Amino acid sequence: MRKVLSDFSELVMFKHSVFSLPFIFIAMVVAAQGWFGWRLLLLGLIAAVSARNFAMGVNRYLDRDIDALNPRTAGRPSVDGRVSTAQMIAFIVVNAVVFIVTAWLINPLAFKLSVPILIVLGAYTFFKRFSAAAHLILGLSLGLAPIAGVVAVSNTVTLWSVWLALGVMFWVAGFDLLYSLQDMEFDKQHGLHSIPSRFGAARTMRIAQGFHLLAVAFWWAFASAAHLGVFGYLAVLFAAAMLTYEHYLVNKDFTKIDRAFFTVNGYLGFVFFGLVILDAMSKNLGFSS
Repeated sequence: MRKVLSDFSELVMFKHSVFSLPFIFIAMVVAAQGWFGWRLLLLGLIAAVSARNFAMGVNRYLDRDIDALNPRTAGRPSVDGRVSTAQMIAFIVVNAVVFIVTAWLINPLAFKLSVPILIVLGAYTFFKRFSAAAHLILGLSLGLAPIAGVVAVSNTVTLWSVWLALGVMFWVAGFDLLYSLQDMEFDKQHGLHSIPSRFGAARTMRIAQGFHLLAVAFWWAFASAAHLGVFGYLAVLFAAAMLTYEHYLVNKDFTKIDRAFFTVNGYLGFVFFGLVILDAMSKNLGFSS
């Protein structure tokens, strides 16, 4: 049983959940102006994990032919037989059902949006077969996280949550560009659409920088529209510093891409979340921030 769980965890790269989870809860904290309750915490976790499992399951199922050809991905459980196609299909269906049922338990708007969200989450794999815009679709998939968070708390979509979501979208699209540099030659050889394979490494780096500048700008707009205090703006400045460091690492040495992708972006999300919590606490305690 432990091996099965380990194989499925590797299949969906469960540790990468660190990228989307903080921004769901950032939106929930801001929408609730503090603590949003244990019920929503549990339902939010279930929704986030099941949605990501669905998206990764679809990606691994549909990409198994491509992954088998790429030395970087040939050892994935979806390719080497540790997880069968029947198991992957069952995994996809189960997680879709769990997500929809969880959304129904949250509120009516969450339930109405559940299927459209799943469609967007499953679209990334198709896009990279015909459009270099696939990076933005991946960004949009994770950008839906803060929208889902505010819907869960307030049963509506606010302007500040849109700015937060757009920031996440361009943040993710930007670091996906850097990560995709590893597969640039493979994508060219196999006719896959990506910005690195189309524009080359140097221009991809500049596009990624542009995406991350947009991310910081949208996050600043979020802080303003949500009336955050000093800690909220510090979160945005910290994010800007981490993204600058990420580009420094990749510019200096392409072998540092994994470090930039996992470590830097992981810290960014959790520190951003922590500072937003401090911002909410300072307001609730009556301090001027």
